[in-house]
Amino acid sequence: MKSLVDKGNDDIRKDREFIRDFFAKAMPDAFRGLNYKNVGYLISLRNKYGVENLFDRDEYYKRIDVIPTSLALAQAALESGWGKSRFAREANNLFGHWTYSGVGLMPQNRAIGKTHMIRIFGTLQKSVNSYMLNLNTNEAYSLFREKRYKARESDKKFGGMEAASTMINYSERKEEYIKMLKEMIIQNNLLLYDT
Repeated sequence: MKSLVDKGNDDIRKDREFIRDFFAKAMPDAFRGLNYKNVGYLISLRNKYGVENLFDRDEYYKRIDVIPTSLALAQAALESGWGKSRFAREANNLFGHWTYSGVGLMPQNRAIGKTHMIRIFGTLQKSVNSYMLNLNTNEAYSLFREKRYKARESDKKFGGMEAASTMINYSERKEEYIKMLKEMIIQNNLLLYDT
């Protein structure tokens, strides 16, 4: 699982490096004479990460950043029952992602009137990548992004324990879920992976 998280974070780092380089080159010229290929890639990142203003550097920095490894490992373990859940085995879904597209696994105990299904992923890596993009874009995790951004700006640590405190909207269990995440991180020494 750690190698999947590392690969997902490496991909995010590449996107972040592009943003850093793009704005470092563009700023002195006030965006005149920009390379069309680079602008095209910037547009694709804006669309991928849900950035409203194409040239809002700070918003890219808030949304394009790594996920603490200990948090990802703890959430994967909790959400998939250590990889033993039906969703993990049949749908490569490690993080309990839902879909309303009509294509997915039907939850066995879905309440009457509910229409969600469990999203199916082609690979475990796609599940991890989707989880990371979800944390980096979904409005429910804006507190996570804001605290991570402020920690980076002030050169402070933002690891799994800090991130777990912001996961109030990840589960219907709310505060209990945060407590479970923190216990999972501590009991399994997952902070070792936050480098």
